[in-house]
Amino acid sequence: MPVLDRPDSHEAVFVLNLGDGENRFHPDWIAAVDAAVTEVEKMDGPRALVTVADGKFYSNGLDLDWLSTHADRHQDYIVSVQQLYARLLSLPVITVAAVQGHAFAAGAMFTLAHDFRVMRADRGFWCLPEVDINIPFTRGMASLIQARLTPQTAHEAMLTGRRYGGSAAETTGIIDRAVPEDAVHTTALELARSQVSKAGATLATTKSRMYAHTLDLLRDTTDPRG
Repeated sequence: MPVLDRPDSHEAVFVLNLGDGENRFHPDWIAAVDAAVTEVEKMDGPRALVTVADGKFYSNGLDLDWLSTHADRHQDYIVSVQQLYARLLSLPVITVAAVQGHAFAAGAMFTLAHDFRVMRADRGFWCLPEVDINIPFTRGMASLIQARLTPQTAHEAMLTGRRYGGSAAETTGIIDRAVPEDAVHTTALELARSQVSKAGATLATTKSRMYAHTLDLLRDTTDPRG
């Protein structure tokens, strides 16, 4: 399960470890991430948030096994996923995703809700495979992707399901930096440390105005598939 840590009590950077498995969006996982985000949000003073993971995956997306046995809760589940994106996208601190492994589907979109992304250059893929698994993007998810990527990259990623390695993801603007495996976490931490002074109400207002339309769609509690 996700765990929030502050590696150095004298530092203003919080680190949220998403886990060491596939880190799929099980309801308990979503609740744990949401609680961690709340803890960072309610703190005062300079701060930033880095999300990390261990192993082969950063996040492999929606928990399709759970969904298959809880079809009656599908709408509430998707609403909870989108609300998590909205919280991260509008958080009053700078956020950095340290992507050490695969980020697929909802997991890839989770990285886009961060302000910055650092990814391993040599292995691992960032991918939106929805077109290949016949799961249409919700309006909120489509808006998130299109708000955070260039039109050309969003078009290719959404319509082809291309798997982007770290170098290609950097070239196309999906991520900000592609680095060796052993530099993913340190680079993300350095980036976060350089931005801790930005935390606060002005940052929150700026984000909310930059992404107003996307946030409205992500926060819509009616049927997000409509």
